[in-house]
Amino acid sequence: MVFSTERAVRPALSRICAQCATVVSRRSSPGLGSAVQTTRQLQQRREKGSLHGLRNGPRAFQQLTSRPSGKRLSSGQAQPSFTASSFSSSDPSKQKQVLASDDLFHSFTNSPIPEIRQRAAFIRRHAPCPHPSHSTGLAASGTESLPPQHVDFECPDCGIPVYCSKEHWADDYEAHLQICDTLRQINEDDHDLRSGRAFPEFDYAGPQIEESLVNMTNWDTFLYTRNFNAINSDRSMRQATRLLTYPVTIASVLHELSPYSLQPKGRLTVEGLKSFTALRYTLHPPKSGGNGDVKGLRPEAPPVRLFILGARAESSLPRDVWVQLAHLFPDTKFHLIFIGPESMTNRDDEFPLPPRTATNPFGAVVEDRVWPTMKISTIVDYYHTIHKTGYFYPYDPYFDCFVLFHPGLGHPASSHEWEETIPLLLETKAPILVTGYTQEDMQRDIDWVNKSCAGEFDMLMEPGENAFRSLRWDLNDMDPQDISAGNWGVWSFRGKRYEATYKGEE
Repeated sequence: MVFSTERAVRPALSRICAQCATVVSRRSSPGLGSAVQTTRQLQQRREKGSLHGLRNGPRAFQQLTSRPSGKRLSSGQAQPSFTASSFSSSDPSKQKQVLASDDLFHSFTNSPIPEIRQRAAFIRRHAPCPHPSHSTGLAASGTESLPPQHVDFECPDCGIPVYCSKEHWADDYEAHLQICDTLRQINEDDHDLRSGRAFPEFDYAGPQIEESLVNMTNWDTFLYTRNFNAINSDRSMRQATRLLTYPVTIASVLHELSPYSLQPKGRLTVEGLKSFTALRYTLHPPKSGGNGDVKGLRPEAPPVRLFILGARAESSLPRDVWVQLAHLFPDTKFHLIFIGPESMTNRDDEFPLPPRTATNPFGAVVEDRVWPTMKISTIVDYYHTIHKTGYFYPYDPYFDCFVLFHPGLGHPASSHEWEETIPLLLETKAPILVTGYTQEDMQRDIDWVNKSCAGEFDMLMEPGENAFRSLRWDLNDMDPQDISAGNWGVWSFRGKRYEATYKGEE
């Protein structure tokens, strides 16, 4: 009877959020009727506008796409950030739809959305004209060049300021055509996020049914086998993957059904298979026969620690996004640790930084009720400062993994910040996952690691395009010619392990 009750409640749990699912699980012990009744009540509350729903998830993107207010990324892009107000919910019935689905294209300067008009003004003040006549290389070759100019003319096809004048736009039109369609797509996606429409793509799936496997071949198969709501348009798919790319990228590498296979046909190296097999042993534990009774108590493994270093926007994602990671590994406990000087930017109203005390020496913000098997800690500091104190010691390749989202290891503006950190990461012998905005960005990071740590690391996964990259393109407001996708590429490395050798007897 217990099995049938649990099996009947699981589909209901998949249609409510993480906090509601916890309430249902606590109230479902008397029987099936009380669980279903509680689930229906919580669903009705969510439809009316709950305090933790994601129906207003698009407001998160208003910070994600508003590059002017952010700091510059190591990859040359302005850093987006989420705030507490980005996720505050209100009654969806009171929201006014500003733009229709067939009226999303507007020039940035004349946009009906004030935030986009402000963004256009920022681009005009900071972005340089890309016309070759402004190149400094012309002066070196003896050809007279024009002084640098900021962009002022908006392309009528994409609606974004791209050149200083109409003449330069027309003269360099063939070069602009290479990105014009993508810029128009960015334009329409930005207006779509602020259109006021309902966003069912931000209603995430709940716990995975045990009898159903997840297909991690690509986004389509993943969303289908995870029982997400059907996404019937490319634009909705782009909006949904912009957030989900962070937890799913990690899961796609660590999961036993990972799409990345062993060489020569795949990208996984022999050393990578060793490291990820150790983690998968913990992430997919065998059935122990335990239950909630005293006689059913079993020893449990410690939580898997995911250290997300240099954390920025990903540290302020809606927690329901990160809970997707727990749903993919239901038998494992997680401790997500966001570390970086910008990990709490613009979040003081949401979580005021606690004082540094003897019991909390780094002033960590701890969220221990995200999900029954997930805990999140955020520390505003550099990792190498924490590592040298031994605060997280010891490290175990079976339970620890480091993740670097767009770190800019080789970027001139940020490489100095990683000079102390990377050697310390190699000492732990734990796998390090790294993503990049573009092929060039990723290759620059790899070249820097090869130069600074030559002979001290093993490649676990060869660099290449991420199967779960964001399908939404982003625009660099400092340079509209620079477009990229979140987590476009992924690769992995680890500190070299030296085998013990024995000297033969003489």
